[in-house]
Amino acid sequence: MLEQVFTKPDTNRSSVALFARNFFRYPAMLGSIVPSSRFLVKDILSRIDWNRARVVVEFGPGVGTITREMLRRMRGDAVLIVIELNEEFVEYLRDTFRDPRLRIVHGSAVDVRRILAEQGIDAADYVISGLPYSLLSESLRREIVAESRLALRPSGSLLVFQFNRKLLPYLKSSFQSVQQNLQVLNILPALIFDCRP
Repeated sequence: MLEQVFTKPDTNRSSVALFARNFFRYPAMLGSIVPSSRFLVKDILSRIDWNRARVVVEFGPGVGTITREMLRRMRGDAVLIVIELNEEFVEYLRDTFRDPRLRIVHGSAVDVRRILAEQGIDAADYVISGLPYSLLSESLRREIVAESRLALRPSGSLLVFQFNRKLLPYLKSSFQSVQQNLQVLNILPALIFDCRP
């Protein structure tokens, strides 16, 4: 595993400001005014078998709070594909991260299988998502969950964090196993769903 991930120096303050500004401009895209806490990030990433993870996908990386930590844990031959709809975040990520394992895609999570195919990848080992599903339309919510399931290897896992249980019925209809956990050390307390085919 690589210990060092290149990022531009002193980006923390600017990343928080960028995140907050975009929350006020596009609240339905973010769902939270601040990035995920280190406790939430650690909790989510502890569910990944880093020795096995060759292809990881992240939906809505924002300013790269989870992205940065995944790159620190990933194998040298692994690939991380981040899919971000917000063009300002895409520019920030491209300007901040310099890691050959990272592929930044300006697009929608609903197109995850097409994006994987364009990257020459057949399936993902893990998909991480903190998208604000409760703010999406029912049809889009259902479609993203279904596409996430189809994008995974049979041994893969979808890891989702949310601030309510609204997504749970959709997860249970697509995945055989859905485990739940609560991480209270976050603004707001977050539910983590570990979903396996």
